[in-house]
Amino acid sequence: MKSAYELAMERLQKGSPSTSLTDEQKKELAEVDSKYQAKIAEKELFLKDQIRKAQTEGKADDIDSLQNQLVSEVRRLRDECEAKKEKLRNAFAKP
Repeated sequence: MKSAYELAMERLQKGSPSTSLTDEQKKELAEVDSKYQAKIAEKELFLKDQIRKAQTEGKADDIDSLQNQLVSEVRRLRDECEAKKEKLRNAFAKP
């Protein structure tokens, strides 16, 4: 008798079978991650510097705008990274 967990895992496997990635494929995914982590860090450094400047100048409106921009830019870059990795995964799955 199988547990509910085992049955659920079997159904999940049928719906979207997992694929083993080669070392080269893992390396490609890691490169995408690394590239986007660098882009995120660059954007954070730039915008946090701008926020600091706005704080010293007492520009509260600019601070809020820059903080919102920082959040949206980081979210956009993370989403873009995940999309590229998913595209690669799909390409790996196709023979």
